[in-house]
Amino acid sequence: MEGKVLVAVAVVVLLVVLSKLKSLFVAKPKLNLPPGPWTLPVIGSIHHLITNPLIYRRLRELAQKHGPLMMLRLGEVPTLVVSSPEAAQAIMKTHDTSFADRFTNATLDAITYNATDLVFAPYGERWRQLRKICVLELLSTTRVQSFQRIREEEVARFIHNIATSAAVGSSVDMSDGINKFINDAFVRACVGGRCEYQEEYLDAFHMAVQQTSGLTVADLFPSSRIMQMLGRAPRKALAGRDRMQRILEQIIQENKESLDRGDKTAQESFIGVLLRLQNEGGTPIQLTNDTISSLMFDMFGAGSDTSASVLIWSMTELIRSPAAMAKVQAEVREAFKGKSTITEDDLARAELSYFKLVIKETLRLHTHLPCLIPRQCRETCQVMGYDIPKGTSVLVNVWAISRDPKYWDDPEEFKPERFEKNDLDYKGTNYEYLPFGSGRRMCPGINLGLANINLVLVSLLYHFDWKLPDGMEPKDVDVWETVGLIANKRTSLVLHPVTRIAPANA
Repeated sequence: MEGKVLVAVAVVVLLVVLSKLKSLFVAKPKLNLPPGPWTLPVIGSIHHLITNPLIYRRLRELAQKHGPLMMLRLGEVPTLVVSSPEAAQAIMKTHDTSFADRFTNATLDAITYNATDLVFAPYGERWRQLRKICVLELLSTTRVQSFQRIREEEVARFIHNIATSAAVGSSVDMSDGINKFINDAFVRACVGGRCEYQEEYLDAFHMAVQQTSGLTVADLFPSSRIMQMLGRAPRKALAGRDRMQRILEQIIQENKESLDRGDKTAQESFIGVLLRLQNEGGTPIQLTNDTISSLMFDMFGAGSDTSASVLIWSMTELIRSPAAMAKVQAEVREAFKGKSTITEDDLARAELSYFKLVIKETLRLHTHLPCLIPRQCRETCQVMGYDIPKGTSVLVNVWAISRDPKYWDDPEEFKPERFEKNDLDYKGTNYEYLPFGSGRRMCPGINLGLANINLVLVSLLYHFDWKLPDGMEPKDVDVWETVGLIANKRTSLVLHPVTRIAPANA
C-alpha cells in the first residue's frame, strides 16, 4: 500500500516537473510587430541611421521601404517610427491615452529634473495640474497679451538697429539678430526686466540641449552601468542644468525681493506669477523652486528657441522666393500704409491673408522638432493591426509627413498659396499638418509662439527691402538643418537691408 502511494506521488511530481519544463520550452505567442530593417546583435538598428546625421531624413528613407509604422531597435530601446497621417492619427488620437507618456533617457532625465517638468512629466495627475497652471496662468490669451508692450519695445529696438546698419550699407547677420531679439523679449517676459545673467543662462541652456542632439551610449543602453559611466552626454547635460539652476535661484531671490517691494512688472512676469502661486499655497501640487526652474526650462525651449527658428526660416524661404517676398511685402505695405511704427493693435485689425499663409508654409517645411517630442507606450496595445509593446519609444516624423507627395503637391517647394485651397490649421486635427503636435501632449504654447513671431516679421517686411550679399543668388541660400533632432538652420542667414519705409526714431 505504501509503495503504491509513493508511486502515485512520484507520478504527480513527474507531471508537475514536465509541465514546468513544457512551459519553458513552448514558445510564447509571438508578437506581430511592425516591419523594420534588419538588426544586428547588441546595436540593433543603429547601423541604418549612421549614413545621414539628420536622423528624420534617414527615417523617411527607411519608412519608404518598410511602411508608415516601422519598428527599430536603437541599442536596447525599441522605437516605433510613425510616418503617415493615418498612423499619426492612430497614435495621437485613437490610442492617445496609451501613448500619453513621454520617453526619456539618461540625458533628458538630467536636464528635466528626472522628468518632473511639464513637457516630459509622466501622464497623470501631477502632469495635469502642471499643465493647468501653465495654460491658465502663463500661456492664456490674457497673459500673452499682457506682454504686448515688451514685444513692441523690443521690435522697435531691433528695427532701429537694422535701420542703422542699412544707413551705412552694412549687411546684417539675421540669425544672430533674431536670436538676440527673441531672447531679450522672452527674458523680459520671464523675469520682468532685463537680466544680467541672461547670456550665462542661455549658454548653459544651449549646452544642455545640445547633448540631446545625437545617439549616446548611455541613452542606448540604459540597463548597463558601464555604458552609464562612459556616457558623457548625461554628465554634460546635468552640468548645464546645474548652472541654469544656480542662475535661476539668484533670479528667483531677486524677484522675491521685487515682489516684496510691490514691483508691478515683477508681479506680471512668468516667475512672478509662479512665486505668487507658491506663496499662496493653494495649488494642488507644491510649486518648489525646482519646479519653477523646470517650468522655466520648458518655457525657454518652447517660447524662445522655437520662435527664433521659425523667424529665421521664414526670412530664409522668402529671400529664396522673390515672388513670394514681393507678394507678402505688397500686402503688408498696403495694410499699414502711412505708418512709421506698427503695433500689435494694428496687426489685430489688419487682414493679412497671404502673410498667414507664409507662416503656415514655413511651419510645414521647417517644423522645429521634426519628430516632435518622443512619446512612450504605456501599455501593450494594437495599432493598425500591429502589436506595440509597453515601453516602446515613439517618434512621429512630422517632417516626413509634411513632405509626403501623397498629400502635398511639390512638397519640397515653398508655396504659401497651397494653403489657400484648404482649411488646415495648427490645432492638431489635420494629421498631415502637425507643426505643434496633437492630442494630450500637444504644445500648449501656440499663442505665445505666434505672438513672438508676427509683429517682428511684419515689421521686417514692411520697413526694409532685402538683398543677398554680392554675387549670391536665391538658389544659393543654404537650407540645410543642424545635426540632431532640432531643425535649426545650419548656417547663419546674412542679408543686406535697404530701408524702404523709415521706422520712427530711426
